[in-house]
Amino acid sequence: MTGVPPSVSLAARALIALVSGYRLLISPLLPPLCRFQPSCSEYALEALRLRGAGKGLILTIWRLLRCHPFSRGGHDPVPPPQH
Repeated sequence: MTGVPPSVSLAARALIALVSGYRLLISPLLPPLCRFQPSCSEYALEALRLRGAGKGLILTIWRLLRCHPFSRGGHDPVPPPQH
């Protein structure tokens, strides 16, 4: 897994591997339907890398729930951590 900081937890690494597998094996077989930029899978990878397994998974699920035919979509980056 390239691009994964050493500080990323094992759980986040496992989720990143799942998303990467989806992008490699399943996504090429499907038409591009995501209404957002970055795509939902790109968003998931970034959320998991930046926010870890727990918060990254919550952000990813929230994004997937918003990605549907009635959504306006548009630019929707991963929110930065709040301190």
